[in-house]
Amino acid sequence: MQTRQLGQSDLYISPLGFGTWATGGGNWEYGWGAQDDRDSIAAIAAAADAGINWIDTAAAYGLGHAETVVGRALRTLPADRRPYVFTKGSLVWDAQGRISHSLDPASLSREIDESLRRLNVEAIDLYQIHWPAFPPGAPEQSIEAAIAALADAQRAGKIRHIGVSNFDAAQMERARSVAPIASLQPPYSLLMRGIEESILPYTAAHGIGNIVYSPLQSGLLSGRMTRERIAALPADDWRAQRSPEFQEPNLTRNLALVEVLRGVGARHGRTPAEVAIAWTLRNPVVTGAIVGVRRPDQLDGLLGAASLKLTDADLAEIDAARPETTASPVPQSLVNA
Repeated sequence: MQTRQLGQSDLYISPLGFGTWATGGGNWEYGWGAQDDRDSIAAIAAAADAGINWIDTAAAYGLGHAETVVGRALRTLPADRRPYVFTKGSLVWDAQGRISHSLDPASLSREIDESLRRLNVEAIDLYQIHWPAFPPGAPEQSIEAAIAALADAQRAGKIRHIGVSNFDAAQMERARSVAPIASLQPPYSLLMRGIEESILPYTAAHGIGNIVYSPLQSGLLSGRMTRERIAALPADDWRAQRSPEFQEPNLTRNLALVEVLRGVGARHGRTPAEVAIAWTLRNPVVTGAIVGVRRPDQLDGLLGAASLKLTDADLAEIDAARPETTASPVPQSLVNA
């Protein structure tokens, strides 16, 4: 699998990265339902065998559980197959598992140390601020102080590169005034296109890489979702009740788009998921796309996205089927909180 330089860093990453949101399991506020750790570890190994050379995780996923599982998986891999490890901080939780947001430098310093312990690595290849404010629209804390704390950790050898996630252009400018920013992790899919107007042009102008999340809109564009499967999602899967894209009137529209992706994919011998991911990768400003994999067999319908080149006719057909509205990357209940 070919690699691409992440911004101006020395990291050369595969077009696909292994996402671990679901690896955290279902026992937390934004879980995806029960997940077998053995499946997660096997999927990470299979991804490494296939040439995926980076894992994206976060302290908050499963309240530390995803990082712990990633750490266990890394111990099973020889050094020459071990992927880069990217993680995120700023979402913290209390003894009852309630998540809150903190950009306090002391808090971030503790998070980095805890992530290093769970991941069992000497240094984190890319450490990202998960959110500039959470929930979106909440009063901002000091981005400058947070980035300064990450710069201190970088000088101490605990992290190699600094990244941000869910930042807009103005917030990235504030971050860059303190320390170089290697990358942005924004939401991007056929249903989430809000970054195209100002955020992607900003990253292109300033040499910031983009590793986009939710290119399959939390699995909705995978081609594997049906009305019956969605109706049967477990109660501890956040999509079941909290994602408007999985509910009417959006669901009918979105499933119709999937059928268009299925038709385009059939012409190339690819799955709808591979078409949806390739659509995000068609943009030269996008360095890589994060794909969530819960079992090794799921890789079969995803890996082709790295090499799929959509034609102008493909893109025109997809564009004609895209909805005009843009989805939110987080549950609507949080946006309105």
